[in-house]
Order: sequence, then C-alpha cells, then structure tokens
Amino acid sequence: MKYVLVTGGVVSGLGKGVTASSVGLLLKACGLRVTSIKIDPYLNSDAGTMSPFEHGEVFVLDDGGEVDLDLGNYERFLDIKLTRDNNITSGKIYQSVFDKERRGDYLGRTVQVVPHITDAIQEWIERVASIPVDGKEGPADVCVIELGGTIGDIESLHFIEALGQFSYRVGAENFCLIHVSLVPVLNVVGEQKTKPTQHSVRGLRSLGLTPNILACRSTKELDVNVMEKLSRFCHVPIEYIITLYDVSNIWRVPLLLRDQKAHDAILKVLNLNGKTREPVLEEWTSRADLCDMLNKPVRIAMVGKYTGLADSYLSVLKALLHASVACHRQLCIDWVPASDLEDATAQEKSESYENAWKLLKGADAILVPGGFGDRGVEGKILAAKYARENRIPYLGICLGMQIAVIEFARSVLGLSNANSTEFDPNTQNPCVIFMPEGSTTHMGGTMRLGSRRTYFQGTSSKSAKLYGNLSFIDERHRHRYEVNPDMVQRLEDAGLSFTGKDESGRRMEIVEVSNHPYFVGVQFHPEFKSRPGKPSALFLGLVAAATGQLDAVLKKSAAKTCSMSNGSSPVKAHIYENATKLANGSLDGIYCNGNSLHV
Repeated sequence: MKYVLVTGGVVSGLGKGVTASSVGLLLKACGLRVTSIKIDPYLNSDAGTMSPFEHGEVFVLDDGGEVDLDLGNYERFLDIKLTRDNNITSGKIYQSVFDKERRGDYLGRTVQVVPHITDAIQEWIERVASIPVDGKEGPADVCVIELGGTIGDIESLHFIEALGQFSYRVGAENFCLIHVSLVPVLNVVGEQKTKPTQHSVRGLRSLGLTPNILACRSTKELDVNVMEKLSRFCHVPIEYIITLYDVSNIWRVPLLLRDQKAHDAILKVLNLNGKTREPVLEEWTSRADLCDMLNKPVRIAMVGKYTGLADSYLSVLKALLHASVACHRQLCIDWVPASDLEDATAQEKSESYENAWKLLKGADAILVPGGFGDRGVEGKILAAKYARENRIPYLGICLGMQIAVIEFARSVLGLSNANSTEFDPNTQNPCVIFMPEGSTTHMGGTMRLGSRRTYFQGTSSKSAKLYGNLSFIDERHRHRYEVNPDMVQRLEDAGLSFTGKDESGRRMEIVEVSNHPYFVGVQFHPEFKSRPGKPSALFLGLVAAATGQLDAVLKKSAAKTCSMSNGSSPVKAHIYENATKLANGSLDGIYCNGNSLHV
C-alpha cells in the first residue's frame, strides 16, 4: 500500500480538501485505485452534533456516518463510496483506547499518548486503507490522507507523531508528504513572500515530518526566483514545487496539478514510475471548459437558516452546479435568509424583508434545504406557498419537504394551526411527528441515518420518470421527524401526492403537487450522491424545469435512453468543440444518446 499525506501550513482554509481530492483524482486518472481518509483533530466523535457555523455541513455516508464535508469532496471527485471509518477524529481514537483499557487489554500498563494513542492511529489508518473500493476486490493502490488543521496546532500533535512513526515504518518508497502552504503577496510591496512557507516547513520538520512536495497557494503562478528560493530554504527540488493559483472553477485544480506534472513527482516518490499511464482527464477537462463558457444564467433562490456560510449547504451547491452544467446554464444562487421572509407587520417592512422577497420573486426556482430548529420556519413555509401558488419550480429537501406538507395542510385543507411537533409539541394538527425509534435524550448518531430504500408508487410521477422509471432507489437520510402517516389520506384527497414511500408504506419519502410544473419534496438528501457528470435526478429536474427543459429530460429519462440517476454510468460531456457556440447562445438545451451528453 502506498500513502500520500496532505498537510497544511500558515493559515487554515487553503483548500487542503480540494487538493487531496485533486491528487486522488489525478492518481486515479493514471490508472491507480485510490481511497481517502480525513483526519480531524477535534475531540467530537464525529461531525453530527456540530453547528454548520462551526464546521460547515455534515456530510452523510451510505453507512450512516456523519462526517466532515471534505469526505464529500473525496466522493464527488473520485466517484467512490466511503465509510464512517474513513473519517478519523481524536474523539474516535481516544474512545477506542479507553474501551481497550476498560476491557483490560493493556494488562495493567500505564496508558499513554505514546505508544497507545499513536499506535491506535496507525492501526486505524492501515485497517481503513485496506477496505476495498469501487466495488472491486482487494485494497486500493494508494490511500490519500488529509490531516485537518494547521501545522503547529496543539490538538494535532498526537497525529503528527503517529504519522511520523508511520512514515518510518512503511518506508520512504511507500509514503509521500504534500505540504500545502501559503505564499502571500503584500499589496504594498507587490512581491510573493516565501517566509511563511519557510517557517511552516521548518515547524513540520521539527515535528518529525519532511515534505516531499510543496503545493503553494497563491493568487497567481509563482515566479521562478520564488520557486528557487523555496527550493533552497525548504530543501525540496524545484520540480517538486507546485503552484495552486486561483482558478475559474474548482474542476481546474486537478488540471493544474496535471499540467505541472504533479503526478510524475508523486509517482517518483512512491516508486511507481513505469507502472502507470499518463493521466486520462479528457472528460474532466471538457466539463471544466464548459463550465467556464456558460453565460446564460439560471437563478435559484436558496431559502435557509445558515445563508451566512455557504459551506453549510456545500453538497446542495455542488448538486446544483452539476445539474446547471448538464443543462448548460450558469448557476446563480440568491441567498434568502428564511427569517427575513416572515410577517411584514412584525418586521415593519424592513429593508431585509423587502430584499428577501425581491430575491424570491426574481428567482427561476426555489430550493429549501434541510435544517433543524424553529428559526426561519415560517419564512420557509411562505417560500413554499409562493412557489406552489405561483407555479415556480420548487425542491424541498428533508425539512424543506416537511414545511411543504405543513403549508399545503394550512392553505388547502384549511388547518391554520397545522404544524410539526418539532416546532409546536401541542399542535392540534400534527402534520410532522417525531420518529418512534428516535432518541429524546441523546443527539449524536440517533437520527434515521444513511442509505434507505424508497419505493415509487407508480411510474407517472415526475420523480419516478427522472430516476428512469426504477421501482425503487437508495438515497441517504438524516432526520428525526417525518410526515404523520395518519394525515396522509386527507392530504392526498386534497391533491398532494406521496409518490415515494418506504417498504412499510408508512414513511413518506417523496411528495409532489401534480398540477404544478415542478413541485417536489423529499425526506432524503439527494445532494449527497450527486457527482460531476452524474447530476442528482431531482436537482436535474429542478434546473431543467427552471430553464424550460423539463419535458425533454423527462422524455429521455422515462424512456431509459439516458442514465442520469445515481449509481448509473457517467454522462459524458464531449462537447468542448461546441463551447464557443454555446457561449454565444446559439446552442441551447440538452439531449441524450446512450451515455453521451450533446448540445
């Protein structure tokens, strides 16, 4: 097994996750099988109980693991499925050691950070790296490990020590360290400064790790004299210094690495030269080029609680991007704080209220993502009401589905006090109730989590057609509340169709308004399985409806002539030769033939 470790220095937020994902994609394009591990130094067992403002979104895996959002980058870039064990935290490591100590596994010895914690880290890495990936037998060829945080952080020291021991144990030819660092440019001087990276590398060495490759973040490509200076003071060959300068879209980062021969450097360090091919990234390049050429916008109003931090909805944004590129539209997100939409009398028609409604009314489609807590719920209900009554394409995810049901009960059934017991435990008309198996005393890992099966109730619904008329689908869940099955019949009699249910028929998974261009709510989170080139079916439906392409997409999907749903073969974007025409607006829409995407 070969290992590539990605660390970060100077400041946080340099893009280690994207770098690690891009390195993995580049190695996979060279013909290697790749898996990934993310190490988070915090003491939380997982990301499940952390606020989105603290750490961005919680990414959910098939096995129900609530993990760091960077694992979403790994899955999207590498098109693989990871497990909860691919996210290592200090909390998990310490808990595993505590459990062993309580069982008496250490036979009375004093339990210490070295060797017990550091050994546990190394054992965890080796165990997870050996798990088969991409549906094939046997372990991957390379495991890309990202160490969260910044070199010098006190909470990372036990991981640094463990990884230093690990690199020595597996041998130099099996371990490559890529250090991502900042080379800032001071506006006053206008010169690229190498001193922060020098100090970062010196700190890394003092902790027992020596970088093989430097990946330098900068606003523009590094000058030759700057690279020579870094090589001299950081003891890294100049051909092993890579510039990660600002690019037009995230899909260009792997291409940056390829163009600077980063794969040659990594393969040489790992003694894999001659055992791989040149990276095959034509489809990836076409998609990146297409993304830059798009200039006809599609405006999506994102009505949420955490609109101040885009990372809170990272997977939703990526799924929208995948769908927008497939529909040949430039994605424009209008962030609408849900609470700003609420009753004007309470807000006295404040400027924020006026702005929020202006954005909502100017959007081509409305999306209400998942969330917890009652702040902004009434605003989300108003957004769903506006979309339903004005025939604006709407997609509600998790809570976004639940509030759509509440709104329908209030507006159509006339149940003005209809609500979720999450927000009003004593409501007389509980449209949404607490799950019977949920925990009322613990938060972490107690929701309905991971991949669950949804069965379509016929083939006439838009959602069934978008998924290619499959009888069932598997999507990832993360929720504690669900639609009250005792109210389903009344809602359906009034025109609300529950087109997807679980195997028992008691859990509502998909809801649609039939006499509407596109009004869909889902209890699951389809964004977690969306991929570049393989957009989520429901996100594709939303963007297609917003751009007048839904009929064409439904026709192709229902006829099963185009595989766009999760788990199917990639939609290949061999359209670069038409990019100029597309940019000029002379090409419009999409059609599918086999696995190819055409304009």
